[in-house]
Amino acid sequence: MKRENAVIAAIDEAFRRRGRDHYGEGVSQQEHALQAAWQAERQGAPPALIVAALLHDIGHLLHDLPEDIADQDVDTEHQSLGSAWLSQYFGPEVSEPVRLHVAAKRYLCAAEPGYLGELSAASQQSLALQGGPFDAAAAASFRAAPGAEAAIRLRRWDDEAKIVGLATPDLAHFRGYVAASIAAAGPRGSAGTAPAARSSAG
Repeated sequence: MKRENAVIAAIDEAFRRRGRDHYGEGVSQQEHALQAAWQAERQGAPPALIVAALLHDIGHLLHDLPEDIADQDVDTEHQSLGSAWLSQYFGPEVSEPVRLHVAAKRYLCAAEPGYLGELSAASQQSLALQGGPFDAAAAASFRAAPGAEAAIRLRRWDDEAKIVGLATPDLAHFRGYVAASIAAAGPRGSAGTAPAARSSAG
């Protein structure tokens, strides 16, 4: 459990450092993460997908860009930063839905009439920076890719996890899922290894 505890401590520290940030939504990053994970748990998702829901936006907690970065027309590519960090400690059952959850938004915008209009203002703003809705070919390619279904499930929890004042379990509630998913992944990197924080200077 030493390795699992070290990774959990790193995750806790990331939330401590930037979990109160909002990025244009009415809820904080930590509130958003807990709401997404709680939805996944209540819907009977497997442990790895609950962890992916909890940590899908951890990329936002790893960089040092400001909360209003989207207003500066910068895409943080948080899904790539987050999945790269997660892949050091977790298997693809966790890191791949995180990597693909932005692509899932672009897919759903193309595949489901009305989906785009239901996105929050902040999510619509980031969508424009992320490339907008997929065209037909890109949507078909995404849908056929391994992991697409899990990413779509995660995306829906992401979209719904923005309820101001919603009471949820705390981070400690989900630590068992996190520890189990780390153990299932087998030996990987150490919790002290993380990608360099992306700064606004570049």
